[in-house]
Amino acid sequence: MTSETSFWQDIKAAIRGTHEDYTKGPIGRAVLLLAVPMVLETAMESLFAVVDVFFVSKLGSSAVATVALTESMLTLVFTVALGLSIGVTAMVARRIGEKDPDGAARAAVQAISLGVLIAALISVGGTFFAEDLLALMGASEEVIGHSVYTKVMLGGNATLLLLFLINAAFRGAGDAVIAMRVLWIANGINIFLDPALIFGWGPFPELGIAGAAIATNIGRGTAVLAQFYLLFRAGGRLQVQWRHVMVIPALMWRLVRLSGTGMFQVFIGMASWVGLIRILAGFGDEILAGYAIGIRLIIFALLPSWGMSNAAATMVGQNLGAGKPERAEAAVWRAGFYNMLFLGTIGLLFIATAPWLVAFFTTEPEPLRWGISCLRIVSCGFLFYAYGMVLTQSFNGAGDAWTPTWINLFCFWAFELPFAWVMSHQLGWGPNGVFIAMTASFSALAVVSAIVFRRGAWKLKNI
Repeated sequence: MTSETSFWQDIKAAIRGTHEDYTKGPIGRAVLLLAVPMVLETAMESLFAVVDVFFVSKLGSSAVATVALTESMLTLVFTVALGLSIGVTAMVARRIGEKDPDGAARAAVQAISLGVLIAALISVGGTFFAEDLLALMGASEEVIGHSVYTKVMLGGNATLLLLFLINAAFRGAGDAVIAMRVLWIANGINIFLDPALIFGWGPFPELGIAGAAIATNIGRGTAVLAQFYLLFRAGGRLQVQWRHVMVIPALMWRLVRLSGTGMFQVFIGMASWVGLIRILAGFGDEILAGYAIGIRLIIFALLPSWGMSNAAATMVGQNLGAGKPERAEAAVWRAGFYNMLFLGTIGLLFIATAPWLVAFFTTEPEPLRWGISCLRIVSCGFLFYAYGMVLTQSFNGAGDAWTPTWINLFCFWAFELPFAWVMSHQLGWGPNGVFIAMTASFSALAVVSAIVFRRGAWKLKNI
């Protein structure tokens, strides 16, 4: 059997799903089996916003503005979801590696319980104060008139939160295929119901912008029901039984401490993007438009890399649980290498084809010029980003969430934002100074993370 044949067989096995023990066997194959479904899962999640905006855009600019403002409010939910996901993935992966399926099930139940509680609080506030929240965001009267969309999305935030959390538990257990497939279900339903409920196709009522929110929540809600079914079925890597369904305060508190650090880590990254936009805003709307186009292309290129990074986190957690720290470390460097090959190729393509890619979104001279500049400068650091993303998630997978949090705090707040200001304003580099600062800070993050990772303190983390 040739290596090429074996590679494609592994790809098929990854999509189909296997019951591999990721603490044994070839490391490259283990990383591949985990990474492929995680990459596809990440791609599926990105479809939700794209589909909603596509169909809602037919209703006019005020409807699109409502979606945009609501998505900005949902950033809070995403921060909570991503932070909790760091904790639950690490804890479940460690218990699976220790051959403690009961411990993994109990950790998953604590995460779900915590998610339900947080979702209920957000739901009450979002439902009753949707108009006030939109007004606070600077919405026009016409946008506030579409507040039903905001009410449904915030009121139904449990579908988003639980979808993230339970998928994080499945990933930690090594069941990445399940996480991928439930998002197929959610997206399939959303893609069908979105136009049907917005425009009233066939027997469906014409609900306008509210139809988009209802379709999204039905899609995600159906996926969550499928997740619960798969959690309770016999024979899965992660199997919850009724005897596991109880709140364990000590275990929940450990999860809260780990996840709280994860939330802060996510917040640092999100806040730094806001700071960069604030610096760029001083150069005018046309430059902001170019940046928005360039960064959107970059984010879509980086999405598959999160799948590879999550695969590394699972490998770290399970192998530390199995008492194999050296295998965990080897898996991280292998995942980083695969990620470097992917992002390095994408970076070269972006540098070479930037004018054509940006022109697909705009033909206005100034946004086109700055979109090309942003894409090319930031792409120069893709080789570093590849390792930085994998190393960050690997610390999280070990339960060492504070290390990447401190590194993020230094690289993004202490270095990137001041450097962007000095480069763009004090040294006269303009918007290019901001783009250079972005590249420099992400590259610095990768280098610092690699140095700290090699010291190996993460191998001793007990969760």
